Order: sequence, then structure tokens, then C-alpha cells
Amino acid sequence: MPMLEYTDTHQLRVYYEDTDAGGIVYYANYLKFFERARTEYLRKCGINQSEFLEQNIGFVVRKIEMDNLASAKLDDLLIVTSKICQLKGASLVFEQQISTESQGLLCTAKVRIACVNLALAKPCAIPEIILGALKRVS
Repeated sequence: MPMLEYTDTHQLRVYYEDTDAGGIVYYANYLKFFERARTEYLRKCGINQSEFLEQNIGFVVRKIEMDNLASAKLDDLLIVTSKICQLKGASLVFEQQISTESQGLLCTAKVRIACVNLALAKPCAIPEIILGALKRVS
């Protein structure tokens, strides 16, 4: 399927809990920031993940490629951009970036997400209602 056109921007502040003793964001926290931004992307598309969890449908990270280019610091306002670059029957791939206005690009990631039937613990097709919502915003 072609790349979707919708790009979402999510902002968040770096708190003390996100940093190491030197006030630098611990690398694993970028994964949390990306996760929050993906959730907000879906929410803005009209997809509430908790509704699908009640139906035993969930999204799990299958693969991630992350490149740390520069460090975010305590109190930085981060800008996380997210875009779906690939949409298949049972998976989708997000391209994401974290930047600041002052420093520019800090981190990039390419994240493959699989749709899973949680009761069976097996991959499954992305429900048509979700596919339709994603295509509608493009």
C-alpha cells in the first residue's frame, strides 16, 4: 500500500525522571516518547486503543531501528513527528523523529507494529475500522 500522507506532531517536556545524573535523557526513554506519539497519532485518527483491547486486539512493536543523533536535556520541549510509511494487512511501519527548535533533529526511528489477537497471542489482520480511519486522514 502507498505511504499515508498524514503526519502528526506531538510535543512533550523532558522531566527529571527522564534523565540520568547529568541531566541527559536516558536513551530508552526515547522509546517511551515515540510510543506516546504513536498513541496520540492513532487517537487523532479516531482510534482508541482501549476499545480494541476489550476485543482482544492489540498493537505490539515487532521491530525498531533507532538512531540517536544528539542528546535531549532536562526541561527541553521535544517535538515528536510520526508518519505511517507502510500499511499492510497485519502490520504498519511508523517513521518517527524527535527534535527541538534549538537543537534540531535528535533521534529517528522506524518502528514496525504488528496487530495481534491477544487471546491467541498470534498476529491477525488489522480490523477494517482501523484501516478505514487511517486512510481517511490521509
